[in-house]
Amino acid sequence: MREVAPHISHGLNSDQVADARARWGVNRLPVAASPTFFNVLLRQFFSPLIYILLAAAGLSLLLGETTDAGFIAIVLAINGLIGAFQEHSAGKSADALRALEQPQATVVRNGVRQRLDAVDLVPGDIVLMESGERTPADIELLEVEGLQCDEAAHTGESKPVAKAVGELAYAGTVVTRGRATGRVQATGSQTELGRIAGAILAPSSAKPPLMIRMEQFTRQIAYAVGVAIVVLVFIGLWRGMPLVGLLTMSVGLAVSAIPEGLPIAITVALAISMRRMANAHVIVRHLPAVEALGSCTMIATDKTGTLTLNELTVTDIRLPDETHWLIDAGGGQATDGAIRCRDGKHAQASEAVSLLLRAASLPNEAELEGRDGLWDPSGDTVDIALLAAAHKAGLSKAGLLAEFPLHRRLPYEPEQKYAASFHHSKDRLRIFAKGAPERLIAMCTNMQLGEQVVALDPNLLERQIADMACDGLRVLAFAEGEMERIGQDGLGGHLLVDLTFLGLAGMQDPIRPEVPAAIAACNAAGIGVVVVTGDDPRTARVIAGRAGIAVDDRSVATGDEVTEALAKGEGLLDQLTRHIRVFARVKPDQKLSIVRSLARNGHFVAVTGDGVNDAPALKHAHVGVAMGLKGTDVAKESADIILTDDNFASIVAGITEGRVAYGNIRKVVFMLVTTGAAEVLLFLLAIGLGLPMPLSAVQLLWLNLVTNGVQDVALVTEPAEGDELTRTARRPDEALFDRLMLRRLVVATLVMGLGGLAVFYTLLNAGMAPIQAS
Repeated sequence: MREVAPHISHGLNSDQVADARARWGVNRLPVAASPTFFNVLLRQFFSPLIYILLAAAGLSLLLGETTDAGFIAIVLAINGLIGAFQEHSAGKSADALRALEQPQATVVRNGVRQRLDAVDLVPGDIVLMESGERTPADIELLEVEGLQCDEAAHTGESKPVAKAVGELAYAGTVVTRGRATGRVQATGSQTELGRIAGAILAPSSAKPPLMIRMEQFTRQIAYAVGVAIVVLVFIGLWRGMPLVGLLTMSVGLAVSAIPEGLPIAITVALAISMRRMANAHVIVRHLPAVEALGSCTMIATDKTGTLTLNELTVTDIRLPDETHWLIDAGGGQATDGAIRCRDGKHAQASEAVSLLLRAASLPNEAELEGRDGLWDPSGDTVDIALLAAAHKAGLSKAGLLAEFPLHRRLPYEPEQKYAASFHHSKDRLRIFAKGAPERLIAMCTNMQLGEQVVALDPNLLERQIADMACDGLRVLAFAEGEMERIGQDGLGGHLLVDLTFLGLAGMQDPIRPEVPAAIAACNAAGIGVVVVTGDDPRTARVIAGRAGIAVDDRSVATGDEVTEALAKGEGLLDQLTRHIRVFARVKPDQKLSIVRSLARNGHFVAVTGDGVNDAPALKHAHVGVAMGLKGTDVAKESADIILTDDNFASIVAGITEGRVAYGNIRKVVFMLVTTGAAEVLLFLLAIGLGLPMPLSAVQLLWLNLVTNGVQDVALVTEPAEGDELTRTARRPDEALFDRLMLRRLVVATLVMGLGGLAVFYTLLNAGMAPIQAS
């Protein structure tokens, strides 16, 4: 701890606070301005197809065809309102980010400690922090007492981070242990959290795949309509038809070629799939995201809380007698599960395992209390995990303290790397210690070998530690001893000598049970998976391998490598993302760069995540998928899709429904385009033969909206065909129409167009008036 300036005890005075607030503003994050419903409604008319229909309505009005003009206007209004209601949603990303700020903070001003609303903090304020509080701003630490911060939601790092004097505690992170005094360095939009908010406020850089394909499709339809009108006018002028008649026919031709019912059909198809996805725990916030999930060719997933449970859990126990015990993750609660021997030689946990877990529970500052049938943990995540493991062996902290009353505790300090406690045991003191293996080995002269105590074998223990580290485990050691009873004042770390080494416990954030099968299903569907995390590279690689992602040393990269590649140009980063499958120690802006690079490499990218650090990538991906149970509000409001069960396997269900929706939309598009093409052919052939206009604009609209509409509903409600996940993922540049559909389009167009012309010609020759024949 370094010497600090005298004014810490006084803090800022009122004038300094006023000056700072005038310069930096209030401690509040920027808020996204939500578009008005009118603006959203206007956006619905920015489409080539709509432009053509607007032109057709205008021409009809000029020609005195008010019925046609009115009907077209009604169609445009209906389509616009449907699209506007579909898209209109308030932008709440910045509101969710503000919710992460601590409502109040303890500060020193004018020499007085006081509680203030966090929004009133200014740079230079002296803030007092303690365990359980959320950091209200970016704070430089001036005094530290065993401070640890949980930055998982901010950086993706699954372990609490020890903080030292001179370091920053970032806004939005949680103090999990210790106390600190610090000076506010940045507030509001100037904080790291504020920078992330700025990235979320920026317009999304990626469009849903369906929107991209529909834009291409509408441009193609617009070009085709334009060419058809030119041909019609040319034929009409060649045949000496009046200009007014040609304009009327052009309106009819434009109306016939445009699939007016397509927007409604797409909305219905997506809405049906959205309801189906909701039944599979997938909530869709924006309709186009339904199909976008089915179109993705790459999933960029977070590790902590997405592939893993985001619950530090004791999974392995290694004893000096070289027995290896496994601890099941259990069910829905941390204390569920059993302890079993890996080689199956022992049916129940040995006495040596109980001795180790006793030493894990007594020098422990966490609490694990049962309330209403559920466990309510409080304290450091490592200590909570140890208490949960002890419960699986039938040990409770309260019961152990009743047997060994506490005399004095030596709390864990990062620089010490251990915690210990002294307990009354008859007429002596029993010592229990836990901490880093290298620290506890140095305290021990013996080790527990079954029921015997033998001389310590450091080589054996170091080999076990290395094996556990290679498995990606966080390793802790445990020891116990005895001494003469003395007063509390004389107890200290100098007495932790000649202890008996009890064994090692390995912790990890376990893989979600359903993840390997889900990733295998993605692989079968032609969808790649890449892990992007703020965690340690070795841990990330182990987790990825257990999840079923094929990784080796050449397919793992760090955030520093991403930065180095970006410094040399985006092309180098694109080369990196072509083969890397695990990105570790990645910062939020780097994750966004990775997602954009994957998109440049030709992928439709789905991004999963649950933390503040994931929000920019969730916002700017083709489709963002947030965890609903343990995800931050920021992540959920930035995403297009929310998983209500935080189950990675639900993504697979969503992909299936997305592919079903896309298949049904293609069926509707094929039917509508084929009908429109047949109507255009009918017009061109009729004009070419000198016949009157076969159908009026109102009749065409009725045909396209009502008659075809019945068939649209039948097509968009079709269920899954069963082989959606065995099909290769669609290429990002794949058009709505493939060669098979084009061949079928030609055949169907000829049959309907020529058949309609034959009927119209026959009726006219039979003496019917044109209006009756049409």
